[in-house]
Amino acid sequence: MATILARCAFPIRRSEPPARRMRRSAAFSRAMYAPGNMGNESAAPTSDTDAWNPIVDPLGSDFTSNAVPAVMKGKDPQCVRFGFPKGSLQKSTEELFARAGLPVKVKDRNYFPTVEDDGLSLVLFRSQEIPRYVADGVLDAGICGRDWIVENGSDVVEVVELKYSKATSNPARWVVAVPEDSPVETAQDLEGTLIASELVHTTERFFLDRGIQGVKVEYSWGATEVKASLPGVGAIVDITETGSSLRANKLREVATILESTTRLIANKDAWKDPIKRARIEDLALLLQGAIDGKKKVGLKMNLPTASVPELSAKLPSEKSPTVSPLLDEDYCAVEVVVDEGTAKDLVPLVRRMGATGIVTYPINLSIH
Repeated sequence: MATILARCAFPIRRSEPPARRMRRSAAFSRAMYAPGNMGNESAAPTSDTDAWNPIVDPLGSDFTSNAVPAVMKGKDPQCVRFGFPKGSLQKSTEELFARAGLPVKVKDRNYFPTVEDDGLSLVLFRSQEIPRYVADGVLDAGICGRDWIVENGSDVVEVVELKYSKATSNPARWVVAVPEDSPVETAQDLEGTLIASELVHTTERFFLDRGIQGVKVEYSWGATEVKASLPGVGAIVDITETGSSLRANKLREVATILESTTRLIANKDAWKDPIKRARIEDLALLLQGAIDGKKKVGLKMNLPTASVPELSAKLPSEKSPTVSPLLDEDYCAVEVVVDEGTAKDLVPLVRRMGATGIVTYPINLSIH
């Protein structure tokens, strides 16, 4: 199953003839829909009247058909078919869903993760593909980088920006890079050269918009950093968060062509469906709350009542502690949610104010 999917679901080649593309699309449909590939449950007919019909969206959009994929069984017909990013974003996305109260289980060699939500059905796709499948209606929604929305020119609803990535919460950057000893100083110096890039269309637009002529952009199938030092290659365009990989390969940045953050996107028709839209918006709320909560901690203590005004003055202006009376009228229970850095400073401060029973705890969700 995994081998077939890897072959059929690979990103469309720029030079691929339409007839060949259609054959690969049909192969993808057969691979996704073959009864033997449906996991523990089978979509094969159980009676003469329950005929298996392979001419159906492989993810099960035709819910009037008897050939409902096993992954969709038990889900209601208006569940959101969601593209879950496979690859560099997968682990951090799994962690984000877990903090949002939606733990995801991904089995080896299985493209259909499970989640405890009957309104959500997950399918693993590479981030590069998700915008296309969402735009085409194969998926109702999904998570991907803004870079691939731009690269594919996908007409989708950008529901929310989710500031997380593989390593940091900073935007990823697609940069033009050259070897450290290259004479190239600016993008204009690359006129008439060959550029290796995975982001072909965006790279071409970058040079054309600046009137830089004669630049040929070749698609890079990986190991892009290595190609920068090959004879005949003027530069590469590669993605970086921290720049460490570029430095390790003795490359330096010449220009940034695009900054990208993770986005939750939706198909325009799905967005018009009130039930699906509500589910997508609910998911966006939980995921954004999980991102905000990751940077927060809860702080609780028993504080002398007379010290509450002093503590309130030390908190950021939008924060107000929850104060509850205790049997001992000279003390009260105080609880507040603050940034991790603020908590580090507050703990010794409230101790000097006479606080006891000081506790900090992690926050999974923080929704404003």
